[in-house]
Amino acid sequence: MAKAEADSNKKLKGQEYERELERLHVELVKLQEWIKYKGLKVCIVFEGRDGAGKGGTIKAITERVSPRVFRVIALPAPTEREKTQMYLQRYVPLLPAAGEVVIFDRSWYNRAGVERVMGFCSEEEVEKFLEAVPQVEKAIVESGVTLIKYWLEVSPEEQTRRLESRIEDGRKIWKLSPMDLESYSRWYDYSRARDEMFKASDTPYAPWYVARSDDKRRARLNIIAHLLDAIPYKKAPRAKVKLPNRQKARGYREPDYPYKYVKERY
Repeated sequence: MAKAEADSNKKLKGQEYERELERLHVELVKLQEWIKYKGLKVCIVFEGRDGAGKGGTIKAITERVSPRVFRVIALPAPTEREKTQMYLQRYVPLLPAAGEVVIFDRSWYNRAGVERVMGFCSEEEVEKFLEAVPQVEKAIVESGVTLIKYWLEVSPEEQTRRLESRIEDGRKIWKLSPMDLESYSRWYDYSRARDEMFKASDTPYAPWYVARSDDKRRARLNIIAHLLDAIPYKKAPRAKVKLPNRQKARGYREPDYPYKYVKERY
């Protein structure tokens, strides 16, 4: 995939990243309160290859907002019953209601990506999905949902570096499965699947936005800034907050109870 014109080979320094992320987090909270106040419905889809940075970006978006408003959905493989349902059936109940933001860490586009590349569905099923998904998404948007779709684009070299880093890192071993290894070997199959997915589903009402993610920090900041631009918001009305006076003890004393305290090792 061709690179965007705005390019930088310079990695973003940690201090600069944290400062800008803090500023964007304040805006995300403002956006959250506006969404609650106006009863908006927002659905954000994240797709990309293994190691593209979807999880880290979602964490950066959600770490300072309420999980009651921002819900992250990462569905496991379908059950035997779900396999017999209409393909999109298990996703529809998870779409946002008023005052909610739903973030899909991988989505219904599994059918056009991993399921297709790994042979979990037939080409006929893929073709039917690609034919139907624009109409389904049109219905979602017409119901009042703001649908934003992000594709994180990582280079082959950076994907290799990230997946190799998971092999020996005890914090990341859960991120590397036999499926990931098999997927890694099929880079160009995924490229072809991505291209056909874009061709079928990059519509005026539900376009795809591509973020280059070789620099994770820049990708996170760029996506959050784009998200804030994509949903017009203002500062929601809020009553002035003041802590009330704490009640008097009125004879209460701490009990002489043998509490089992956590050992203070740090």
